[in-house]
Amino acid sequence: MRWPEDMPPERAVVSVRNEILIPAAPRCVWQWLCRAARWPEWYSNCAWVRFRHDPGPDLRLNTAFVWKTFGVRVRSLVRIFEPYREIGWDATAFGLKAYHGWELEPVGEGCRVVTEEKQTGPLTTMGRWYLRRALLREHQNWLESLRRMSISGDPG
Repeated sequence: MRWPEDMPPERAVVSVRNEILIPAAPRCVWQWLCRAARWPEWYSNCAWVRFRHDPGPDLRLNTAFVWKTFGVRVRSLVRIFEPYREIGWDATAFGLKAYHGWELEPVGEGCRVVTEEKQTGPLTTMGRWYLRRALLREHQNWLESLRRMSISGDPG
């Protein structure tokens, strides 16, 4: 996982990592992951997504978007974008700064997907024990939902 210089992993107050094997081609998994406009349809912890400077519906390098997750409005910018391999965005909200990265690795007929998030900030520091458990749970939910959608085919 590549981390932005201003968000080194060793400075994180909260750090989580989840992974899953998905029996679908990395291309298909990537399309679902990058089609952020459709996250609210299949990822229950995302209420809405709005693109700030382009119409979407897909993420690409430097895409700025605002979304609601964990009941919080979050501003994000895609900072790493290597198609079918790695994507990562920052996340800023009141009292926290985070970086959320994803890696896809071909495995047989499918792929292994790893997602990691690192957070800093006063809100993160105060709620680190709760946040870590909640992030692990919801990222696993995101991965399992991504698997379900990827098996169903391309997002169209």
